Amino acid sequence: MITVNAMGDACPIPVIKTKKAIQALTGSETIEVLVDNEIAVQNVTKMAKSSGGQVTSEKLGEKSFKVRIGMNGVAVGTKCSEEEKEEVCIPDARGNTLVVVSSDRMGIGNDELGKVLMKGFLFALTQLDTLPKTILFYNGGAKLTTEGSDSLGDLRSMEAQGVEIMTCGTCLDYYGLKDKLQIGSVTNMYNIVEAMDSAAKIIRP
Repeated sequence: MITVNAMGDACPIPVIKTKKAIQALTGSETIEVLVDNEIAVQNVTKMAKSSGGQVTSEKLGEKSFKVRIGMNGVAVGTKCSEEEKEEVCIPDARGNTLVVVSSDRMGIGNDELGKVLMKGFLFALTQLDTLPKTILFYNGGAKLTTEGSDSLGDLRSMEAQGVEIMTCGTCLDYYGLKDKLQIGSVTNMYNIVEAMDSAAKIIRP
């Protein structure tokens, strides 16, 4: 395990430090990058994915984030040029899109298949170049943000990049899951309507 400490570093320093660590690898290895803001998470994630890494990220605290990069082979590259610095130092990789998840399964038909599809959908969101601004969970979808959900890793990765995760409080109460919420915040119907009204685009799986 290689740790890159980029806490307090301004863009593009976290990206440059991470890229140098990737280039120094001589085989399969895992790199953990510590940063203190969501934009750095986005930039490091973008660069690592373009280098062939398998990337996950996690919010450790209010100003503490960890990006985990799995490299399966030797990374070959050159020093970061001025053009590359400008490319990776994006202001924010989120668009004004709201994703509304009302069930823990996707589509109508076989329930087990629906759960597999929903897990795949949430993973696919993590791979978008432009992440949603907010993901809203209500009714059966509330189960996806609570203890035992197979999608918590993907949701944590998006939360670390600034995506707001909100779950309906009434729904958590109804399913007896209020004490099992693992990620994001509890919201109410007024905030749900407000989020839908202000979104430029709404996606419903």
